[in-house]
Amino acid sequence: MTDAARTEDLLRQLAPQVLGAVTRRYRDFADAEDATQEALVAATTSWPTEGMPDNPLAWLIRVASRRMVQHYRRDDARRRREDLAASWSIAGPETASGRDDSLILIFMCCHPSLTPASAIPLTLRAVGGLTTREIAAAFLVPEATMAQRISRAKAKVKDSDEPFALPPSDHRTERLRSVLHVLYLIFTEGYASSGGPDLARTELSDEAIRLARGLHDALPDNPEVTGLLALMLLTDARRTARTGAGGELVPLADQERTRWDRALIREGVAMITEAIKQGRMGEYQVQAAIAAIHDQAARYEDTDWSQILPLYRLLERMTGNPMVTLNLAVATAMVDGPSAGLAVLEGLESEDRLGDHHRLHSVRAHLLELDGDTESAIAELRAAAARTTNIREQQYLTTKAARLATEPLDA
Repeated sequence: MTDAARTEDLLRQLAPQVLGAVTRRYRDFADAEDATQEALVAATTSWPTEGMPDNPLAWLIRVASRRMVQHYRRDDARRRREDLAASWSIAGPETASGRDDSLILIFMCCHPSLTPASAIPLTLRAVGGLTTREIAAAFLVPEATMAQRISRAKAKVKDSDEPFALPPSDHRTERLRSVLHVLYLIFTEGYASSGGPDLARTELSDEAIRLARGLHDALPDNPEVTGLLALMLLTDARRTARTGAGGELVPLADQERTRWDRALIREGVAMITEAIKQGRMGEYQVQAAIAAIHDQAARYEDTDWSQILPLYRLLERMTGNPMVTLNLAVATAMVDGPSAGLAVLEGLESEDRLGDHHRLHSVRAHLLELDGDTESAIAELRAAAARTTNIREQQYLTTKAARLATEPLDA
């Protein structure tokens, strides 16, 4: 790892501790977040030439505090705060617990007033330490657009007048659901990008895992927190095998399983095993259990679909998510035959919960291929390719349709 990469990793780890300390002292999340970002930028420009300070955290807090003081002093609309600003020490506030402050920050970034589209970028910037430019690039939008989105999100949090503390216990459970949902969305967007030239955005999935580990450290006895982290680890363990030498998509059935990360699989299996023992099953634990079954199969042919099918049925009852129903259709086909799986899809289509989503077409193509209806499978693959915005996925679907079209000629 290069010095620049080590510095970047360190800054991302320290970012929530700096923001937590500054917010706690100056009681303004929005301004403290701006000041923290300025301190991080200052570190990236000065440390390579001047050297890393003996206490990087104290250095960052001191610089961020100085930015806060400067901001209040030059803001004409806040002249009344001049005396207060002058009394603040810029030597650096006491360092708050990084773990506690990170947890508080995650809860604040997942405020009920924010949609996932706003909460995800705010979480990545405030807790993940990513710059606005990095977040904008990840979500394929102009930097100015992302800056406005983050600014609006911070304004909503500020307007809520929420104190810098964990939510009251009676609100914490509901808020935790939002926190887990946001981390899950960050991971899934990183692991399977919804658009763009690359199959995955590893910087997002890596960041989601790091944040989930921090949340698990703070709440080790919460089975759903454990389940979410286990799901991420068990899924990420297959990352290197998901793409070929040219970056092309390699489906689960064709992956070289010797390339899977066995250490992550062991860690994930141990976590989900312990979580399930608590007897409080949730949707992330169910998904992790499914992932563990896949990961423990030596070959795709050895996958125990008879265990996976009831888990998907349970997950569908828990969530009512049509994407879960797509996976249920595949599991049903693997246990009861492709006709049974197609019947599940017919029920989903009649409810029109997915519209014309490309994954509906791709799953139908898979089941039709299993059922021997090659012509219809090709049409569905082409329909799926026309609707996905991920270039790698589009290439895979188009190539598979072409392969199926030539197979009868090769027979």
